[in-house]
Amino acid sequence: MSSSVPPERKKILKTVLIINLCGSAAVIAAAVLLFMLNIKDPAQRLIQKNNISASKTESASEQENLEMFDGWINKLPGKYTVGEKIRMNDIKEFYFTYDSSTNPPYFQRYKLSVKDGSYFFYHEKREGDHWPLTEKDVTVSGTKELSKEEFLKFYSLLEGGKVERRSEHLEAGGSGPWMFLYWNGDMNDYQEYEFESYGKRTDFEKLCREMSGSAD
Repeated sequence: MSSSVPPERKKILKTVLIINLCGSAAVIAAAVLLFMLNIKDPAQRLIQKNNISASKTESASEQENLEMFDGWINKLPGKYTVGEKIRMNDIKEFYFTYDSSTNPPYFQRYKLSVKDGSYFFYHEKREGDHWPLTEKDVTVSGTKELSKEEFLKFYSLLEGGKVERRSEHLEAGGSGPWMFLYWNGDMNDYQEYEFESYGKRTDFEKLCREMSGSAD
């Protein structure tokens, strides 16, 4: 049996070893491995696994590690909860946008962002006689730096909400609101947000309107 191992397989074995050492970080490590291998869905992973299994140089230990890896992938959750998996310090940006093609059209956006330890609130309104409205149609906008206490008010309303994979249907029609949360660990995919309750969503909008009055 040949002792040479293809570079891609070395990458798999090295990552699996790291996963075994990390223990509780297995799910995160498995997600990172998916990104490294540029595998976007389980079907692609299954094809690769079958190809490896067909190789005469495949060892029993390699096969066991691959099966263990597949088990971790299947345990990846469909949704993440703000306040549990997603902590306040993980949040980078949150977008809340209405975009309606009514006559006249309506566009309102609120944005929370965190940069270098500082918190910011941004609001933007667009008006015009056509749709879609673009940045050229902005009539009112402003930014306000938030204190930690003010940001905590927003976070308390986001807490309990769910984040799942982005869906194509969001841009297919309707006025929204479209809500996206960008956070450390979102894998550029798990960003579509939904409030825990309708009450929290309306309270969030009320707080945004209050902040808009003091934003420059």
